[in-house]
Amino acid sequence: MGSNQTWITEVILLGFQVDPKLELFLFGFFLLFYSLTLMGNGMVLGLICWDSTLHTPMYFFLSNLTIVDMSYASSIVPKMLANLTMQKKTISFAPCLLQTFLYLALAVTECTSLVVMSYDRYVAICHPLRYAVIMSWRVCTILAATCWIFSFLLALVHITLILRLPFCGPQTIDHFFCQIMSVFKLACADTRLNQTVLFVGSVFVLVGPLCLVLVSYTCILFAILRIQSSESQRKAFSTCSSHLCVVGLFFGSAIVMYMAPKSRHSQEQRKILSLFYSLFNPMLNPLIYSLRNAEVKGALRRFLRKKTSV
Repeated sequence: MGSNQTWITEVILLGFQVDPKLELFLFGFFLLFYSLTLMGNGMVLGLICWDSTLHTPMYFFLSNLTIVDMSYASSIVPKMLANLTMQKKTISFAPCLLQTFLYLALAVTECTSLVVMSYDRYVAICHPLRYAVIMSWRVCTILAATCWIFSFLLALVHITLILRLPFCGPQTIDHFFCQIMSVFKLACADTRLNQTVLFVGSVFVLVGPLCLVLVSYTCILFAILRIQSSESQRKAFSTCSSHLCVVGLFFGSAIVMYMAPKSRHSQEQRKILSLFYSLFNPMLNPLIYSLRNAEVKGALRRFLRKKTSV
């Protein structure tokens, strides 16, 4: 058997394995959440592009995050919705690997983007007088581009290692998308190298960045406590708390998903975690930033007033 031979041409996605009537309910439920994800992130992205007062590094990185969230959900949810309406829940092997690649790349992009956003807040609060110099548009562009390039290169490493494996069955994936650990189970060869690289990569892109975020916010907390004005303290806390909510949701679900022992969670629980990670997180992010951010709410009010007056 050749080491690079692929026997599988099509994969069956078992999905949630529920009653067909419940599948229709889940289709409507997930379609609603997916629509809210696109509309919420699209609204935040549109407001940032439209309102010149939001043309700052903080909102530049937030607009980058909204693009990641929309792409992230769109790499998984449309196929999941299609399978909920069809008897034959299949996906060709090449699109399956593409889905795995995009999921990994966009997840890492979101992770690194959150770290960059925490650095931006650290500079803004701890070094306000040097903020414009440190966070110039050139630096912001380089940081954002680095997040995307690094993430796609890391995902390419995982896919390259997967393509070295022979795939001869089983032909089913007990998941609603081609999640990388489920893809490993399709191989008829030893996948310990792949699993080791995935675990090391997870530590590198989850634990490392989370530590950097915590260090940034520890410095920010001490800087805020030194501020004399209570109004300035409140504004700083409000800005940072939005980002911390998103960080907590993202890193918490990701660490449980990829670093907790397999025996601790059943496959159905892992599906729910994946769903939260890939659909609910991207939907909640714009709500957290818009509901807790006075500048975004102000931009929305100005936009609505302008449209009303027209």
